Amino acid sequence: METEAYLGPEDAASHAAFRPGSRALFYGEGGHAYVYLNYGVHHCLNAITNPAGEPGCVLIRALSPLEGVATMARRRGTPTSARLASGPGNLTRALRITLADNGADLTTGRLVILPGGAGRAFSVACGPRIGITRSIDLPLRFWIAGDPSVSGPRRT
Repeated sequence: METEAYLGPEDAASHAAFRPGSRALFYGEGGHAYVYLNYGVHHCLNAITNPAGEPGCVLIRALSPLEGVATMARRRGTPTSARLASGPGNLTRALRITLADNGADLTTGRLVILPGGAGRAFSVACGPRIGITRSIDLPLRFWIAGDPSVSGPRRT
């Protein structure tokens, strides 16, 4: 698993700072999907995280598939691998997430984020976000140290 946090207008890389069309969702109730098309090429999935009126979201950058691996590989047109859902665009292609999922409730329905179980022990690593040009100094990227699905530089 790999994520990046985006804050309110004080975070120059956040859509709350420079993308007026995203503000309704960004300032809305947490627990909903914010999906947008990045550079006109691939979709990005974010989870709105805060109470209504307080902007903030988390970009889901990568995950380690536990189920549906063959379906995800078919959607991506690639063999199965640990990096099947590595990177925001690969993740949304593997999960068939599109702009139609924008605003979806992430607590019920097709796209659900569930609390972690009492599974394996792991360490969380933290570093600067990647693939952006604004607010690059903020350590708001988080990933499971040593996880092969991590998309960017794997600093541990």
